Amino acid sequence: MKLSDRHVVVIGGTSGIGLAVAEGALAEGARVTVASSRRETVDAGLASLSGASGDVIDVKDDRSVQAFFERVGSLDHLVFTAGDWGGPRNNTLGAVDLDAAQALFSVRFWGALRAVKHASSRIAPDGSVTLTDGMIAHNPSPGSFVSTAMAGAIEHLTRALAVELKPVRVNAVCPGLILTDVWNSIPEEKRAERLARMTAHLPLARVGKPDEAAEAYLYLMRGGYTTGQVLLVDGGSSVA
Repeated sequence: MKLSDRHVVVIGGTSGIGLAVAEGALAEGARVTVASSRRETVDAGLASLSGASGDVIDVKDDRSVQAFFERVGSLDHLVFTAGDWGGPRNNTLGAVDLDAAQALFSVRFWGALRAVKHASSRIAPDGSVTLTDGMIAHNPSPGSFVSTAMAGAIEHLTRALAVELKPVRVNAVCPGLILTDVWNSIPEEKRAERLARMTAHLPLARVGKPDEAAEAYLYLMRGGYTTGQVLLVDGGSSVA
């Protein structure tokens, strides 16, 4: 299945992995719409996406998501890479604030489900949905139980939606350590040292690049006989 002349919508497509997915889809001749929560972020993303269109969406607000897809109209492929860093991500079980912990699900899980809900009737029968989780679902560490549960929930949601939305295909990508802008808050020298330490044990002992992760999303849009699957793009951390 080719992406040329197909309409690809990437929520979270203005930076990081989502931006790389949008760039890859454009290179294959797709018509691309990207979306993010802030207008300035959308405009910045569009500056490097010649030929794409963009819009603002608040995936935590049902009316915003519904209105967005009404403006988008019909589409062939929905990609969801949006995320935030709210909520407790490293805490002991005794100290965790369970009300605050719910925030961890608001964008990556509930936002994704909200987007699929409002997009589903507009996706072509031979189209697809690709969600995003993370390797914390497979490699939990002490204190990560909320993050692990959230990421794992996305994988189970993927499998259930593949049954629910058939023949539309539903898959997910599970990226490992990818060098996106979220790491820019750490000074460059310390960042390089930290990333080297975090990846030294991997079979591919380096951090991944956004365009390498994007290849998994592009395959899942093209792969007409693949549904209900989670592709790991992790440098081998699952076998390390």
